[in-house]
Amino acid sequence: MSKQHLLSKLPWALAAFIAIIFVQSLFFKFSNSFETQHIFGTIGNWMMTIGLPDSPSRNFAAYGGYIVGSVELIAAALLLFRPTQPVGATIALIVISGAIFFHLFTPLGVSVVLNEDGARDGGQLFALACGVWLSALIILWMRRKDYLAGNKTANAAV
Repeated sequence: MSKQHLLSKLPWALAAFIAIIFVQSLFFKFSNSFETQHIFGTIGNWMMTIGLPDSPSRNFAAYGGYIVGSVELIAAALLLFRPTQPVGATIALIVISGAIFFHLFTPLGVSVVLNEDGARDGGQLFALACGVWLSALIILWMRRKDYLAGNKTANAAV
């Protein structure tokens, strides 16, 4: 296999990686698992401590997992088709930038509590978020001709 052929497959591999990460997390977000309650509750409480109104902060704590999960599902679906891959990667980059921000600049932290016993993930969620961020950025760079040319090359073989 030539280097060009392998490079043509890279955006698809990265898109699959992002889609798998996003889709596998939907169970936790849509079932309102302890982990989801902890993550979005921690962020909602932090939002109140920085002076944001009580209602949006409580709503983020209660419904943030559903909203973020829905956006991640849309991004995952868009990543599976060449013409919409740049849009899906852009959505993924925006969503995951928020996740990275909350890990780094809120009490949530890099190592997240996973269950009621207080067990932590050792930074696994943060590492996956960084992997998704980098993957989305690479897809956008590799597909830049698609969106810079008004999607005229989106149906090309690459």
